[in-house]
Amino acid sequence: MTKLQEKAVQICDILDTVYPDAVCSLQFEKPYELMIATRLSAQCTDARVNIVTKTLFKQYPTLESFADADLAELEKAVHPCGFYKAKAKSIKEMCQRVRDDFGGVVPDNMDDLLTLPGIGRKTANLLLGDVYGQPSVVTDTHCIRICGRLGLTKRHAPEQVEADLRKVLPPERSGRFCHQIVLFGRDTCTARNPKCHGCPLESFCVDPGFTKNPKKSEKRVDK
Repeated sequence: MTKLQEKAVQICDILDTVYPDAVCSLQFEKPYELMIATRLSAQCTDARVNIVTKTLFKQYPTLESFADADLAELEKAVHPCGFYKAKAKSIKEMCQRVRDDFGGVVPDNMDDLLTLPGIGRKTANLLLGDVYGQPSVVTDTHCIRICGRLGLTKRHAPEQVEADLRKVLPPERSGRFCHQIVLFGRDTCTARNPKCHGCPLESFCVDPGFTKNPKKSEKRVDK
């Protein structure tokens, strides 16, 4: 085990203590519902998505109902999440593809998931981890920012950060780690004003100067 892998394990241990029950913040019951909710979450808060999907999943109770939905009505239903035209179009099309090409079952592998409209690696990883229990690394903005601060990666592109984290995180803990990082990023390691004093991961931070000049640090880390 490399020193960076040992560091990653120690970070996972601490996060397990602080966030023992961390799960995906998007609410869903069926695999395709998580697929849809994740598409809606692009440039939208999970809290708002959960409000919208609470009604949306009652209005469209099956995968088939989304696939056959009137596009204008679907646009209206997802309007509060922003970018409603693009999101409604991809939701309808992804459900059609799952129904017609995959027998109504959300694919369980990266290659097939990436063929679905509106699905990128971040969404695919979330589905593989939370639906199928496979090792997954969801590199959202929290993950990229915080893993850079912790020295687990020096890169910024999501796919590159994913590759770096797969090398150091225990596979069986990677999915949970990403959910924990989201919570950690919201309440402690925030983008502009991280609460470094008393941070449980302070000793692992490779750039403790965030509190002195957060704007400068943020520009360097999240560019």
